[in-house]
Amino acid sequence: MSAISVTVNGVVHELDVSPRLLLADLLRDRLGLTGTKIGCAMGACGACTVLLDGEPVRSCLLFAVQASGRRVRTVEDLASDGELHPLARALHEHHGLQCGYCTPGMLMALVSLLEAGKPLDPKAAREAVAGNLCRCTGYEGIVDAVVEASRVAGE
Repeated sequence: MSAISVTVNGVVHELDVSPRLLLADLLRDRLGLTGTKIGCAMGACGACTVLLDGEPVRSCLLFAVQASGRRVRTVEDLASDGELHPLARALHEHHGLQCGYCTPGMLMALVSLLEAGKPLDPKAAREAVAGNLCRCTGYEGIVDAVVEASRVAGE
């Protein structure tokens, strides 16, 4: 076992973990943060995307011990006082989600760009979601939502 200290969504967690425990499994099984999805377990689909020190990473490819001393942000951190994050609201309004399995990873892949105030046109939005697979939407609603949220964030 390895002792780690990791800050998840602003809360410090001191844990003993197996050196082989994946960050996705720590989040889901040990901390109960089931918004992080495990799709392919190979880093190809993006469903497990979280922010590690502000950067999007695939939590199925990282060991929990690699997050020790670092900040992890999950999709559960995006809602504020029961209000949806502007990107989540835009996804709803633009029909950018259907089954919802990819949605947490999409949100986390995009939120750091939006919160940094980077304007995203349709081409940049497509590039930003290129690493996240969605089998339901065809991406048009997702792209429209990202562009809308980017515009709103820039106002």
